[in-house]
Amino acid sequence: MSIRIIPKSQQGQGAFNGGQIVENKPIGFPQDHSSVRPYSNLFYWAHARAVEESTIGLHPHQGFEICSFVLKGDIRHFDTKLREWRPLTAGDVQIIRAGNGISHSEAMSKDAEIFQIWFDPNLSKTLEQPATYDDYRATDFPQETAEGVKITHLVGGESPFRMDTPGVEVQQIELQDGSHTLAADPGKIYSAYVLEGEASFNGERAQTSDFVLLTEQQAIDIQSTTAAKIFVIASLLNPGYRTYAQVRSAA
Repeated sequence: MSIRIIPKSQQGQGAFNGGQIVENKPIGFPQDHSSVRPYSNLFYWAHARAVEESTIGLHPHQGFEICSFVLKGDIRHFDTKLREWRPLTAGDVQIIRAGNGISHSEAMSKDAEIFQIWFDPNLSKTLEQPATYDDYRATDFPQETAEGVKITHLVGGESPFRMDTPGVEVQQIELQDGSHTLAADPGKIYSAYVLEGEASFNGERAQTSDFVLLTEQQAIDIQSTTAAKIFVIASLLNPGYRTYAQVRSAA
């Protein structure tokens, strides 16, 4: 079994518009100096926060599935397929299936926070497909609450969220001084980000903004003595195709 904790200081760093939007990147580009590089079908992961209201200008994407999970506040999105600005608020999620090409722009209100995560759905196929886009509202996602633990199922299970990347599950787990055991598949890697509070993962302690990688687990016991909020992605150790990162590293 393997558990690795990557503190914020070892994650990549970035900024837009002279620091109006700041980011730490659990999975970054080479120039971001993150200690974690792409793995499984996860290619990029940024936690962005708007220090003041700001807009990231129009920029292109291809192939990848670009998912924005709105953690706090409000954002607006524009792309060259819809050609209109669309609002999203805390708990909402958007997906851009970038396909053969799309450009988009994001406007973040002051103190808004998002995860932007790029998934690799097998670019050898998706680069031949037209781009598509969907918004999902916070009320769309099924939740379950028991014994002080609330779980929101964002991707997988009964969630309506549709993506082409195989084997992905995403949950947000909120604990109130308690524990939760997450059934795990040894064929998957579990990527957890502590959004609030502190928690232990099979006995290994993590705090706010820590990134946790867990492999070869039969179960993951998450415990907290204070209120904690944790974002968890399960993805396949072996997606079954050569990812873009693998192709690039072999070049």
